Amino acid sequence: MPVPAPSVRTAPRTAAVPQPRRSSEAARIAGLPRIEEPREVGPADARELSKVFFRRLRELNEGTPEYQYVRNTLIEMNASLVQYAVRRFRSRGDGGDIEDIVQVGTIGLIKAIDRFDPARENEFSTLAMPYITGEIKRHFRDTSWAVRVPRRLQELRIDIAKAKEELTAALDRSPTVADLGSHLGLTDEEVIEGLVAANGHTSGSLDAPHAEHGDGPTEGHTLADVMGEEEPAMELVEDIQTLAPLLEQLTDRERRMLQMRFGDELTQSQIGAALGISQMQVSRLLTRLLAHLRTSMLEDRTDAARTASVSTADRA
Repeated sequence: MPVPAPSVRTAPRTAAVPQPRRSSEAARIAGLPRIEEPREVGPADARELSKVFFRRLRELNEGTPEYQYVRNTLIEMNASLVQYAVRRFRSRGDGGDIEDIVQVGTIGLIKAIDRFDPARENEFSTLAMPYITGEIKRHFRDTSWAVRVPRRLQELRIDIAKAKEELTAALDRSPTVADLGSHLGLTDEEVIEGLVAANGHTSGSLDAPHAEHGDGPTEGHTLADVMGEEEPAMELVEDIQTLAPLLEQLTDRERRMLQMRFGDELTQSQIGAALGISQMQVSRLLTRLLAHLRTSMLEDRTDAARTASVSTADRA
């Protein structure tokens, strides 16, 4: 049985891939030679051909096949500028990030092509390299931080790092916060803010081996195993230490009232019956007493001692 030919639906043509015939036609109409492999053109030839292509690009209307051919050829002929710029940043990412860096650099190359004016008779590479490196630096600035911080602090981190190098060489010691502030014209608080923000640039895994005293990894222990954590009972201890002297300043009846309410867990009616007063009086006294203790605990020790000496009659 003969095999049926595949239909157009099962094998669609990809519009993004230029067809050789259309490229040849566009090159002919643009009045330029068709370059089969623009990326294989040598640097010297690419520089001279780019001048011709740039002049023609400015004469064509955007959106036409001829314009797209000239523009795409310029991008491919000058792709070596991106590769050259990427070399500076290879150490800042792992192997899997290189392709991302090349793509980001190519965006800068395209922006430079769209903005280049051949009438000024400048070398294209002079304009292109700042655009390419600028896009790559912006990529690292926006994606390489482990914790997102404001751009102002990202730039401050770079300034502080440069100042540290300069001052260390000049002072023959590590610079202090005051040294950095004086050098950069910043306050100590601003320098500290920048130093703290720098901690967000990199992060470490909690599963990484923990090293003690710099002698190497500790067998069987990770960073998560040795990290301290907040002790829930510590706040309770602090509250008790603050409350104890305040309770000593109370009268016997006030301390007894608190004991019955919070120690014996009696109701206000039961407390009133035991003390010979009404439930309403118990409620009013407890409210004022607890408000006094709460306010005193929030004040410093001097104010707490002064407040604790207020007479019982005033509180009642």
